[in-house]
Amino acid sequence: MIRLDEELASIAGDPAGPLASLSVLAMRAGRVVYTQQFGRRFISPDGPQGDRAARADTLYRIASISKLVTTLGVLKLVEDGKMGLDADASELLGWTLRNPHFPGVRVTPRMMMSHTSSIRDEGGYNWPANVKLRDVLEHNEAMWGREGAPGAYFSYANLPWGLLGTMVERAAGERFDRFMAKHILAPLGVDATYNATDLGVRAADRIATLYRKRTGDEGHEVWHPEGPWIAQVDDYSKGPPVSRVGDDYEIGTNATVQGPQGGLRASATHLGRVMQLLLGRGEIEGRRILARATVEEMLRPQWSFDGRNGNADYAVTRRRFNEWGLGNQHFLDVSGPGEGDRLVEGGGFRAVGHLGDAYGLTSCMALDPASGDGMVFLSGGSAFDPYAQRGTWSALSRYEERILTALHRRAIRGIDP
Repeated sequence: MIRLDEELASIAGDPAGPLASLSVLAMRAGRVVYTQQFGRRFISPDGPQGDRAARADTLYRIASISKLVTTLGVLKLVEDGKMGLDADASELLGWTLRNPHFPGVRVTPRMMMSHTSSIRDEGGYNWPANVKLRDVLEHNEAMWGREGAPGAYFSYANLPWGLLGTMVERAAGERFDRFMAKHILAPLGVDATYNATDLGVRAADRIATLYRKRTGDEGHEVWHPEGPWIAQVDDYSKGPPVSRVGDDYEIGTNATVQGPQGGLRASATHLGRVMQLLLGRGEIEGRRILARATVEEMLRPQWSFDGRNGNADYAVTRRRFNEWGLGNQHFLDVSGPGEGDRLVEGGGFRAVGHLGDAYGLTSCMALDPASGDGMVFLSGGSAFDPYAQRGTWSALSRYEERILTALHRRAIRGIDP
């Protein structure tokens, strides 16, 4: 698809907002019909002779798409009878987890995976391995919302996923990253990992460094579009990754350190296999990983925005979230200038999946379960503030709209004007 190659290369190299790298995949009727990579997985500060091009096997820290994959692990334990979707999280954690504003209402894994648990990120959502979540959360009002009781109000958050990962450890009796590798990633046939140290010295060659062209802390950042690319995370050019989890880590106390909310390193091809698993309702290439009913429940709407029952906005964008399953967003094709969850120009592509945004990376995995059509993109960082180039018909940035529309129009629909 030469014209699609050219269009995506033009988007990735657009002087008005170039991307450090870009990896994409398109699926039509359940079959992968297009994959391609652009830009550099590593940009050498010593000059272009040290740069490394993005490849099909390049792994990206896929940010919040990790939540969807983590959900598969949680549901595996639900199937095995070791966790319950509607069980009291306190029993699964071994200590009392209650919103102090609604102390009589229990919090459940279902609420966490649908972002209705009332748990918030304001007090943080990632701590060193020696910190116990019990000490952080128990009786801490700052970590809880007041808008509604658990189960009643949607607000997107990362912390519930650290708690879910911790429950996985207690239920499975092993570290979260190892459980996911053994029971989800290996059966899927992918070498994705929640622990970059698994790759050792190969990490520098396999994992994309994520970049921005900005300096300063969140809220006080200054963008320098004409300046150098600044590595944000996963720069292993000077040494292999160092584990954040030591031998003294106590299983079932703090899985946030292992990134169930956003730390999975995976390729676009890996996410294509996740989409095929969902399309097969838990089965891929004759191998059943989850029961059909489990995946159907995962994709069933758990929360829908009615104008009052949640915060549909995200950062400076509006109506980004309109419906949610278990660990997956439902893209309902809501549209408006700079707002909504529409994925492609002109609309018509409703999907389930997830978005990601962290350390310069933005990402999207979107699947239409009815048609089997799906799209993935992983961008390795931008030279500009994505929120400054707002979308024309959605809450996505303009370059995200352009990437998804190109994939949908040329690879899925086969339109090649």
